[in-house]
Amino acid sequence: MRALLLPVLALTPALAKAPAPPRLLSQTGLYAAPGVVAARNLAYAPQYPLWTDGAAKARWIHLPAAIDGREEAGWVFPVGTKAWKEFAFGGRKVETRLLWKTGPRTWVFASYAWNEAQTDAVLVPEGGLADAAEVAPGLRHGIPSRTDCRDCHGQERVEVLGFTALQLSPDRDPGALHGEPLRPGLITLKDLVARRLLRGARPDLLTRPPRIEADPATRTALGYLQANCATCHRADRPIPGLDLDLRPQAALRTALAPGSFPVPGQPESRILSPGHPERSALLHRLASRNPVSQMPPLGTVRVDRAAVDHLRRWIADLPPVPSH
Repeated sequence: MRALLLPVLALTPALAKAPAPPRLLSQTGLYAAPGVVAARNLAYAPQYPLWTDGAAKARWIHLPAAIDGREEAGWVFPVGTKAWKEFAFGGRKVETRLLWKTGPRTWVFASYAWNEAQTDAVLVPEGGLADAAEVAPGLRHGIPSRTDCRDCHGQERVEVLGFTALQLSPDRDPGALHGEPLRPGLITLKDLVARRLLRGARPDLLTRPPRIEADPATRTALGYLQANCATCHRADRPIPGLDLDLRPQAALRTALAPGSFPVPGQPESRILSPGHPERSALLHRLASRNPVSQMPPLGTVRVDRAAVDHLRRWIADLPPVPSH
């Protein structure tokens, strides 16, 4: 009986173990030769990038088959997908992160720290690396732990953040904070469709590509919140005691609540207080790097001044909510 059970157990998906990530970045499939990215890996730039202390970033993805695009807000990537994101400060590469789908529900997370010679990067321990590079006088960039990576990308349903229908839309927001121009070689939805790497998407995806429908200032503000806040603050990943969804379609509705973090010295503060940036906890926390109050809580040690300035003007111009 035992001999009959062993093959069955070996095939049980629940018992499948994800492979260990390679020890060196050069062993992950990113490069065809030292410093030369393999042609099969597609470069892209999201229209609303995540702020990481002013890092210069480069991103690539390998798709061995087509993405299931039937759910526009939740693409399903094929097994074998690999996504890399490189971070550089002061012209030097500091880290490259890898997200690798090894099974229908199995993803490998890994981060690699670049060596001094800039010839390769070495796998960082699971707990991350707290002191990777100086990003400003007295401020150091830390490479996140694998737990931190999962907290942002998801536990049960992992997402390739930045590689979505909205982020790859050819209808790009010209006011996007820290947005990168679409230089030659960066793919968009048009390229995915042309390469047959996206299936099941709505027929009018290219004639009516995703965009945040709002006035220019609001479009930019909501796009920034989508990329920097809505990975956690969203209805399908509820934070206990906080009914807050900062995705574009819900942000202006759910952020009007008082919230659980009052702005110091502002008894009438809310998460977002239209017409009153000084009463808006969202702005206060974006402008803080106190560990108790800062948002996002991970990944940055410097305040994004451009974002704080834009959001302050945007909130000030929003019509105040009538009192009842």
